[in-house]
Amino acid sequence: MCKNEKPINFKPPRQKAALDDLDQYVNMAEGRMSRKVFWERDIYEQELEKIFARVWLFLGHVSQIPKAGDYVTTSMGEDDVLVVRQKDGAIKAFLNTCPHRGNRVCFSEVGNARGFICNYHGWSFGIDGALRGMHESGAYEASGFDKSQHGLHEVAQVDSYKGLIFGTLDPAAPPLKEYLGDFAWYLDTLLDMDGEGTEFIGGCVRSVMKCNWKFGAENFAGDVMHAGWTHDSGAKAMLGGAVPELDKCAGDSYHVNVNGHGWEFNLDKVGNSATFGDKEVRRYIHEIQPKVAERLGHTRSMMIGSISSATVFPNMSFLPGQNTFRVWQPRGPDEIELHTWTLVNKSAPEEIKERYRRGTMITFSPSGVFEMDDGENFEYSTRSNRGRVTREQDLFLGLGIGTRIEHPELPGNVFQGQINEANQRAYYQRWLDFMKAESWDELPQR
Repeated sequence: MCKNEKPINFKPPRQKAALDDLDQYVNMAEGRMSRKVFWERDIYEQELEKIFARVWLFLGHVSQIPKAGDYVTTSMGEDDVLVVRQKDGAIKAFLNTCPHRGNRVCFSEVGNARGFICNYHGWSFGIDGALRGMHESGAYEASGFDKSQHGLHEVAQVDSYKGLIFGTLDPAAPPLKEYLGDFAWYLDTLLDMDGEGTEFIGGCVRSVMKCNWKFGAENFAGDVMHAGWTHDSGAKAMLGGAVPELDKCAGDSYHVNVNGHGWEFNLDKVGNSATFGDKEVRRYIHEIQPKVAERLGHTRSMMIGSISSATVFPNMSFLPGQNTFRVWQPRGPDEIELHTWTLVNKSAPEEIKERYRRGTMITFSPSGVFEMDDGENFEYSTRSNRGRVTREQDLFLGLGIGTRIEHPELPGNVFQGQINEANQRAYYQRWLDFMKAESWDELPQR
């Protein structure tokens, strides 16, 4: 942190509009929700304030910034952010905006720098965010200008969990481990298979969809139901005509959620990875499964490549097995910028890493066989919900109400069956929690 520079403590005036009784918009006890949550501009502005300016958000992976001066640019809601590895190995994040007139100080997506210089008036900053100098510095000094008071604004808290870097703009937010809670047990299935860590490979694919950011996030939180219909032709093409029947073993398939984070899965071991149509990837999953079982237990070893999907509230999602990893960045009520990476085990053979990268491009990239299906669904769901009369009609999310079970091994809220909407309900209930709460103390543990 720059000398005398304080973390951001962003407290804008609360939006009023028609949001005084949000319980009328979301009623998860009955599985009903208003379409207005996808279109009302006041709701969207409230989301930026009550969710994106408060929660822990995914910023990057440590493999992207291994050396001092390495950086990536991203966003937290609609706030541009610069994430930088420091000389002492720490990671800091700053708003990517000059405190003089607001121009960006870094336009590249990724790189290494000794500092950052604003194009507008030549203000220059160290990788620690401190203001080092400016064009015509004598004029500033003559007016008693104090450089130590004008560094880049630092993100209030930055932390990491097993390679994933998160940040929050709220200094009052609880620690990251508390925010993740029991969901970390499931994350270890993806991030800690062999104790040697993970990495992003192949760079970031950025694309734009004309849809509300919540559609992608809630879909990955638990909507396996669409796969057998929406992706039927694509799956048949990838698998040579043989498509497994979803939820065929209800006793070994679940929805689990913790405070809005959701993971749906069965225990078929290779279901997701099989959709690459790549026998070598499937062979790799089978080969590492005993080692994963020894480290994480049998149940999680069967989840590593299974038909599954997950979302960390509010907007970070991934597909275990296919290893596509993405963030749904909001750009208004009806547009997102989708950032996509491929996550692999560091210890995996280079050939397997390349097969995963190609598999991600074939399935979940702008031209991927499954991404095109999903993109069309997300865009038309958003577009159709904007109708003036349409907006007054509720949506149904009641599938699987009453299917909660107690499980001897699985932590969190566990629901029987993969064909379920339990995780979508949990996701929107957490959305409602944040939209209503004025402080973290008001948020219930779910």
